[in-house]
Amino acid sequence: MSRASSAATSPAPTSRRHIASSRAETYTPQIVNNEGLAEGLVAPISTTYCSEDHAYSSDAHDEAEKPRTRHVRRANTLSKDYEDEEEKAVVKKFDRRLTLLLAFLYLLSFLDRSNIGNARIAGLEEALQLSDREFDYCLVAFYITYIAFEWMILLYRLVPAHIYISLCVLAWGVVASLQSVVTSFSQLRALRACLGVTEAAFGPGVPFYMTFFYRREELAYRVGLQISAAPLATSFASGLAWIIVKLNQNGPIEPWRALFLFEGFPSIITAIFVWYLIPDSPDKARYLNARERKVARLRLKDEQHLEDSTIRNEHKPLSSNHLLSRLTTSKTFKTLSSSIAWLQALIFLSINVSFASLPVFLPTVIRSMQFSALTSQILSAPPYLFSFAFVLLIGRFSDSVSDSRGYCLMACSGISATSYFLTALSGHLEATNTLSEGTGIIVRYVAVYGAAMGLFSSVVLIITWNLNNQPSRKEKGLAMMIMNVVGQCGPLIGVNLFPKRDGPYYVTGMLVSGFFMSGVVLLSAILRWKLQKMNGQGSNGSVYEMVPMTISDSRSEEAENLMAHNTNDNSILSTGQAFRYML
Repeated sequence: MSRASSAATSPAPTSRRHIASSRAETYTPQIVNNEGLAEGLVAPISTTYCSEDHAYSSDAHDEAEKPRTRHVRRANTLSKDYEDEEEKAVVKKFDRRLTLLLAFLYLLSFLDRSNIGNARIAGLEEALQLSDREFDYCLVAFYITYIAFEWMILLYRLVPAHIYISLCVLAWGVVASLQSVVTSFSQLRALRACLGVTEAAFGPGVPFYMTFFYRREELAYRVGLQISAAPLATSFASGLAWIIVKLNQNGPIEPWRALFLFEGFPSIITAIFVWYLIPDSPDKARYLNARERKVARLRLKDEQHLEDSTIRNEHKPLSSNHLLSRLTTSKTFKTLSSSIAWLQALIFLSINVSFASLPVFLPTVIRSMQFSALTSQILSAPPYLFSFAFVLLIGRFSDSVSDSRGYCLMACSGISATSYFLTALSGHLEATNTLSEGTGIIVRYVAVYGAAMGLFSSVVLIITWNLNNQPSRKEKGLAMMIMNVVGQCGPLIGVNLFPKRDGPYYVTGMLVSGFFMSGVVLLSAILRWKLQKMNGQGSNGSVYEMVPMTISDSRSEEAENLMAHNTNDNSILSTGQAFRYML
């Protein structure tokens, strides 16, 4: 807190407020309004100095009156009404009780969407008499609906989270389990399309939901925990499928049906627990006591803006009419026409084009080693396990180092691009007998590590960067919707880069993937330059900032009530400093 000093009062015709950062021990005078917020925009201003408990006027004749002074802080200067240890304790609880649960749910969803490949090996194709083209149609059906229903990200603001997420988990669990009873191609295709809808409702919006609980500089590591569930699931999915199939080879139902049932049904059971474990907001977290809920609310105050109301009102369910009215404002059109949002979407698209190569990349390399099925499974797990650890490491580093999002993304995508080019070169040299088969296999297997680690980390970083650089929650939701709708088209492009005739080296597909990841490096550099330029201009348009209040102890509760209910009071707003983009 700033402490008392001495200075002279200075009347001012404007209500512009200056405040020293609470993080720095400075003695800069603060201009506050002695007449209160209701009359604050037109009332005279006097210079005061605030200590931890009181405010002192420098005018001698004011000393006798000592009016109760309300102190207003800007949104980007956190009002420290709690200890750092309290904040750390709250964050740790969210990490253990919320983020890990979300990561587990994402792992379940990833298993349920990807187990069709293992079901194919277990006899699905033969049982339903599917052609290669029909099987591909079933895969595409999932992605079409997954892309078409990305707008459901916005429902995280319409429906209480514990209801919405539990229904999503229940829905995809039911659909995934029903795949075990299909008897025809049309039934399987319809269920895959429904699975795309249910998973689009959950996964893409989870990082957005995390912004309800974490600050901007805390997101990368937490989003990394969620996204890293994908490589973790991939690392043991085949082994789990092998066990299920083995146990049901002589069972009453076909192995591929058992696979769908045993991997889908746990999601149905989990949905019951999710109803009770997922909080709608920090205020609704059952595992926090009253003081911890207050700390969780206060620590996020400086990231709230006018249209997002306050921490208390942010998570209240909106009526459908209210939501639609808020989605048709000028700020909505501003977000939809933002070059920043579309540039981020293009980066995500490029990453996903290359990402589609992994299911082709790794199995091809493993098969070329001519090992047993068990050994092949063991060798396929390490690249994904390394990716899991690398994602968490990069997320933690990016959160710890200021303005490092862009540099980290460029580095990770550069690693991935180099790995793809190395794979393409190795395949070309091996095909022309310039490189021995054994050396080529080793080079390509090592390159798998770089490609996987770079891709998964790039996904985490661009999602986090997108959320970091939207001033309000509505804009966060819209920007995430744009990025996912555009970005999820990437796999539709990527899967066509690897026709069977190009096997076993797929030189063309690897080259194209490398060029797309090189494009990510270039686009990330452009995006960072653009954001830095906008920060230098000191403006991002007409974005209002919430100005939280700090009042002497006897009025602190009144201040919170005013912040919670008087959301349309322009006296608590300031446009003096624009939103700062994270680089």
